[in-house]
Amino acid sequence: MLFFFELVVILLSTKLAGDISVRLGQPAVLGKLIIGIVIGPALLGWIEKSTLIDELSTIGVLLLMFMAGLETDIKELNRNRNSSLAVAIGGIVLPFIGGYVMGQSIGLETPHSIFLGLLLCATSVSISVQTLRDLGKMNTRASTTILGAAIVDDVLVVILLAFVMSLLGGGDVSLGAVIGKKALFFVTIFIIGWKVIPWVMRLLAPLKVTESVISAALIVCFSFAYYAELLGIAGIIGAFAAGIAISQTGYKEEVEHKLEPIAYAIFVPIFFVSIGMEVSFEGIGRQLWFIIVMTIISILTKLIGSGIGARMTGFDRRSSLAIGAGMVSRGEVALIIAAIGLESHLLAQEYFTSVVIVVILTTIVTPPMLKTLFSSNHIA
Repeated sequence: MLFFFELVVILLSTKLAGDISVRLGQPAVLGKLIIGIVIGPALLGWIEKSTLIDELSTIGVLLLMFMAGLETDIKELNRNRNSSLAVAIGGIVLPFIGGYVMGQSIGLETPHSIFLGLLLCATSVSISVQTLRDLGKMNTRASTTILGAAIVDDVLVVILLAFVMSLLGGGDVSLGAVIGKKALFFVTIFIIGWKVIPWVMRLLAPLKVTESVISAALIVCFSFAYYAELLGIAGIIGAFAAGIAISQTGYKEEVEHKLEPIAYAIFVPIFFVSIGMEVSFEGIGRQLWFIIVMTIISILTKLIGSGIGARMTGFDRRSSLAIGAGMVSRGEVALIIAAIGLESHLLAQEYFTSVVIVVILTTIVTPPMLKTLFSSNHIA
C-alpha cells in the first residue's frame, strides 16, 4: 500500500517540477532530478529506496535509451565514428589524470588514486539524451557524436576497470575474457540486429492480440539489454542497439508513437527520482572541500577532454563544448563503478558518499549546460 503513495508522490512531483523548470527556461529533466533529492531520503524522506523502485527505474532508463536508438540516424552515426572515438578517448584521458592527481594530492595510496581516476572516466548519456529530446536536438551531428562516444566510452571504461581490478583488486578478472566478451557482443548484436530482428518483428507483429507491435519491440529491447548485461556491458547499450535495430524496420514510427506514453507516464519519472534518491547529506561537512574540488575536476576534464576530441575532428568551438557538456554526466555508470570500488576496498568508505554526491552533481549540471550550448541554431 505504501508503494502506491510513493508512486503518486513521484508522478505528481516530477510533472510539477518539470513544468516549473521549463517555465524558468531550463529543460524539464533538471527539475525532475532536483525533486528526486527533495522527496528522497536526503530531505523530506517521502520516498525510500527499495528493490521495486530500483527495478522500475532500470526499466525507465532502458526505455529512454531504446527511444534514443529509435531516433538515431545509423548513417550519421557511422559517418561520425572517428569523431565519436576521439571524443571518447579525450573524455577518458583527461578525467583519469584529474582523478589520479586529486587522489595523490589528498594522500591516497597509488591504487586508490588510480581507481579514483578510473571512476571519473565513466559517462552516462541517459540524462543528456532526455535533455536533447526536450530541446529537439536529437538528430544533430553533435548529438549523434555524443551517443557514439558514449558507447565507445562504456566499452573502454569496462575494459580499463577489468584491467585495474585484475592488477589491483586481487580479483581473478581476465582482461582477455573481458575484451573477448565485448567483441562477441558487438559482432553478434550487429548480425542479430541486421538479419534477425526484422524477421522477429514480421513474425510477432501480425499476432491477433492487443498491441502486438509494441510488445514485440519491448521483447527485443529487454532481450538486448539482458544479453549486454550477460556479457558485462551496460544494459543501456543493449537497449540503444535494440532501438537502432527496430529503427531499420517498417515498424519504427508505430513503436516510437506508442512507446513514448508508456515510458514517460511512469517509468522514466521513477528513473529521474531514483538518481536524486542516491544523495545523502550525512557527514557532508567533513568532505565539503573534497566534493567541491572533485566536482570541478569532473566537469572540466570531461568538458575539455571530450571537447578537444571533437575539435580535432572538425567541430567548431561551440559545438565541441556542447559535445563535451553532453559527456559530463557520470550517472548510473559511475555509481556502479563506485560500488565495485567500495566492495574491493579500492574506494575508501569515507569517500564513497562524497563520490556519490559528485556523480549526482555532474548529472544535475549537464541539462543547463546543454540548454545553453545547444540553444543556438548554429549547432547542427
